[in-house]
Amino acid sequence: AFDFMDAPPPETLIRALEQLYALGALNDRGELTKMGRRMAEFPLDPMLSKTVIVSEKYKCVSEVLSCVSMLSIGTSVFYRPKDKKVHADTAHQNFARGGGGDHTALLRCYREWAESDYSPQWCFENFIQIRNMKKARDVREQLEGLCERVEVDPNISNPEDIESVLKAVTAGFFYNTARLGRSGDYETVKQRRTVYIHPSSVLAKEEPLPGWVTYFELAFTSKEYMRQVAPIQPQWLIEIAPHFYQESDVEDSKTKKMPKGKKSYSNSGR
Repeated sequence: AFDFMDAPPPETLIRALEQLYALGALNDRGELTKMGRRMAEFPLDPMLSKTVIVSEKYKCVSEVLSCVSMLSIGTSVFYRPKDKKVHADTAHQNFARGGGGDHTALLRCYREWAESDYSPQWCFENFIQIRNMKKARDVREQLEGLCERVEVDPNISNPEDIESVLKAVTAGFFYNTARLGRSGDYETVKQRRTVYIHPSSVLAKEEPLPGWVTYFELAFTSKEYMRQVAPIQPQWLIEIAPHFYQESDVEDSKTKKMPKGKKSYSNSGR
């Protein structure tokens, strides 16, 4: 093994260990758990690995594999030519129909491409970058093979159950959650930092905005933006990560008034 060229700051290492412990990958002594060993089989961010493994419990492995493959390529599959921005935005927004935010929009995009027999023409018509889609397909095929090594059946599928997909995502990404405050801005649940939905998100123009969200990552530009955002129910956090969230973390979502014109739908049963 080689030494780090520059050692990472101690707080970065501590945060990473805390995250692995919260995901159930490490025990109290800092050793890999059975879950941690299964997660380590996947060449993915730990949160994505956990999402894949937990998807079996929610009976949506096939859907989560498509979603995770699209997230893991690290670049957008959508493009907006200058002379056809409106057409491109409309095509991309079509994938968001049916709700579920960016994660399920990516899932629908992959599914429709697969149904078109991976057609380049379909990509052209929908303003999708075929090179990135092919990368996602390669990743997905690799993950399918790795699923068998950790005894997860990659064919378990429930295409209509968006809630189960979002619960699997939440099980991997409960560390990355934010809620809509009275000011109309989002605030991360644990660190209480102000964050914003990235303009490229399908939720950026959503009315009403979701009261609670989970996100794939934060991007720092002029503001701190959440990329790849999904609406969640706050009660899921207690159900999925009771070691990390208490009732007190989510209870004020039932009593606090939402800002005018920003009514949350996290408690409306949608």
